[in-house]
Amino acid sequence: MTVRSAPAHEELLAYREEFPILGRKTYMNSCSLGALSWRSMRGLEEFQELWNEYGASAWYNGWIPKLGELRAAYGCTFGAREGEVALSPNVSTALTMVASCLDYTERPKVVIADVDFPTIAHQWLAKAPLGVEVVTVPSEGRVSVPLDRWAEVVDERTALVATSHVLYTSGQVQDVAAIAEIARSRGAHCLVDAYQSVGQLPVDVHALGIDFLVGGSLKWLLGGQGMAFLWVRPELIQELQPTVTGWFAADSQFSFDNTKLRLREDAVRFEYGTPSVPSMYTALGGLSIVEEVGVGRIRERTDLLTRDLVGKLRERGFTLHAPENPEEHASITMVDVPDAPAVVAGLAEEGVIADHRFGMLRLSPYFYNTEEENSRTVDVLARVAAQFPERAEKSSAPTTG
Repeated sequence: MTVRSAPAHEELLAYREEFPILGRKTYMNSCSLGALSWRSMRGLEEFQELWNEYGASAWYNGWIPKLGELRAAYGCTFGAREGEVALSPNVSTALTMVASCLDYTERPKVVIADVDFPTIAHQWLAKAPLGVEVVTVPSEGRVSVPLDRWAEVVDERTALVATSHVLYTSGQVQDVAAIAEIARSRGAHCLVDAYQSVGQLPVDVHALGIDFLVGGSLKWLLGGQGMAFLWVRPELIQELQPTVTGWFAADSQFSFDNTKLRLREDAVRFEYGTPSVPSMYTALGGLSIVEEVGVGRIRERTDLLTRDLVGKLRERGFTLHAPENPEEHASITMVDVPDAPAVVAGLAEEGVIADHRFGMLRLSPYFYNTEEENSRTVDVLARVAAQFPERAEKSSAPTTG
């Protein structure tokens, strides 16, 4: 298999020193949790130093201005402009905010895919007592969702189409601009879960034609837990009226006025209460690395690594559940194995960190990984999987992609 050479390969490998775990492990699980950097750890030290030095005054001497830096840093990764990004502790709460803004009276339907992460489905399934109807679009073997299937179910009763940019079940990059056009043609809003795309794929949120984008720092943005974002199309910001809120969303929040609620005029009107300041610092540490490297370069590198990994897995006879077109394959590769939890445990014993979903092994190299780590992962996987007699039967199954 021929693979392309990524530019400035040595420059990217220099960033491996930023991530201590890479010196001890073969880390192939960035789609679950990005590696922890020294920058994020130093950010936590800065947080503690400010707390020790200023006490509560640290809010004014550093923490509140840093929140503005974080909104801007998130926005840079997907082309947002000033005032279009709100912070949230996680995607679930960001979805709660969006859900609270919608009128389901004449449009009770919310359309999702069966391969979207359950966070999306659960948000609107919980609203069944309010008359909300969740319609699920079926995928092709958990690999992809044909566009015509969206067109078949989105109609004039649809309030929202909510789906993922990259499918966590296969690494398929969905054509969310086309899905958004289907939604718009029926008068519905479109929300995109970008948790598995922002940071590893170039994203221009304005070019996509969507209404909402959600994601967070946990995975490809290298910032750990506790911080996420919500982007809202600017034309909608003041039109939407959330029915859940917090004091950070209030205009003149430090007036402490209990007699009326006036929300901010920018996207911060979609925020909640006091944010997690330690998470803000770890998020900024990871984002600074992503910004330095550049998402375009990251995509070039992960594309090369994914093609290389796919080729090596197939050469060893493994069955993959992956997109047919490599151009539509993000850095998530699903591998058919006999006992996925046991295989993941066996890999971990030999220092290879991976994960499993739906009975399959999931591998996700990032820009800080190497072709040599791909080779080691496949070698270790072959030894571990060979311990299970079911492997011979599994490897004879049809290959997708």
